[in-house]
Amino acid sequence: MAARSDSTSPSADPFTVRRTFTSPPARVFRAWTSPEELKRWHSPGDVTLAEVDLRVGGRYRIHMRTPDGKEHRVGGVYRAVDAPRTLSYTWQWDGDPNESLVTVEFVPKGTGTELVLTHSGFPNAEARMHHEQGWVALVDKLAKAVV
Repeated sequence: MAARSDSTSPSADPFTVRRTFTSPPARVFRAWTSPEELKRWHSPGDVTLAEVDLRVGGRYRIHMRTPDGKEHRVGGVYRAVDAPRTLSYTWQWDGDPNESLVTVEFVPKGTGTELVLTHSGFPNAEARMHHEQGWVALVDKLAKAVV
């Protein structure tokens, strides 16, 4: 299960989610950056669209449908791409003026990978809490997709 590494009191401060995978960094990185692979895990329900232009300045889009049928659309711009070590990209929900930043590190750990996700730039504690809960669930789902 993904672990939260910071305090449990919600705030608008960044949070970090850590998870160790038995797969090597290149495999976990590919799951995070391939549209076909994102469709397998990047939503609590279904991913209906995944577009990736994997380069600094490139854009991504992910459309999600939750189990209750609600549509959620997010997109952003890649700020750093260092395969298979690091990704950094902006995160902005359609219709929301707030933009935050996601940084994902794929750290070699034996023959596996320690994934370290840090999300920052929240407008308030409620947004931070919802994103943290979402990432913990998605990282757990990713673990099933990369075995």
